[in-house]
Parts: sequence; structure tokens; C-alpha cells
Amino acid sequence: MAFIRRKGNAWYLVHNVRRSGKVKQLHLARLGEYPRITDDVVRQVSRNYPMLDVDWSQLREMVKSRVELFQPESEFVHKLVRSLRTVNLDLADLFPTLLQWGESPESARELITQLRLLRSTVDVKLSQFELTACPEGAAGRSFR
Repeated sequence: MAFIRRKGNAWYLVHNVRRSGKVKQLHLARLGEYPRITDDVVRQVSRNYPMLDVDWSQLREMVKSRVELFQPESEFVHKLVRSLRTVNLDLADLFPTLLQWGESPESARELITQLRLLRSTVDVKLSQFELTACPEGAAGRSFR
């Protein structure tokens, strides 16, 4: 049975196998710093280990039910804020004319798709923040 394991700062999808009488862990996929079972992970593992029967719904439930509470001063929050600042700066430097210069229209389409996905995710998150009590220091602030 496959399960999720943390090693260092990363999460892995692993499976125990018995070789020469000893149990070894087979690393099926690296899930990153935050465990996510994406469709790409499912395809990669299914392609690389076709004989392995994995209960993907159970694994996704495990990941979903893993609730980690974050303190405002935690390293996670600081890292998230730094990442958001970087994305904002990168997006500010991106102009539509740059996409026209590229040789690959597929890359431009993928970038636009990802930007639309980002916009919808941000809209959902802002709506969630507006529905919950405002954190200290953000009182009376509109997130739109």
C-alpha cells in the first residue's frame, strides 16, 4: 500500500517492498514541500509502476485531511509572502508583446491558461477572506 512520508522539507509518495527478506521503501514520486496528489503524479506513477495498485482516492483524502495550522509568524507564512511578492514582480515585468516574440504559440497559450487559473484562485481566496473575520491589522479592509 502506498503512503505519504515526509523526509526533510519534502513529501514523498512511497511504497514498501520486500527484497531479500528486508523491507525497502520505494519512492514513487516527490510531492514537494506541500503534499499534493495531482493528475501528473497519478499519470507518472501509473506509467512508471503499472503493476502497483494504488488507491488514489484514499491518498487524496489523506492529503486533504492533513490540516496544518499556521501561525502568522511561521516560516510557511513568510515563505508564502515572499513567493507572492516574487510572482507579482515577475507578472509586472511580463508584457503581451513578449508572448508574440516567442517561437512557441503553445507556450503562450499555456501561460495565458495559468494566468486565468491564478486569477480565479485569487478571486476564490479573496472571497473566503472577506467571509471570515478579518485578521488583526486588516480590520475594515476590502480585499478586492
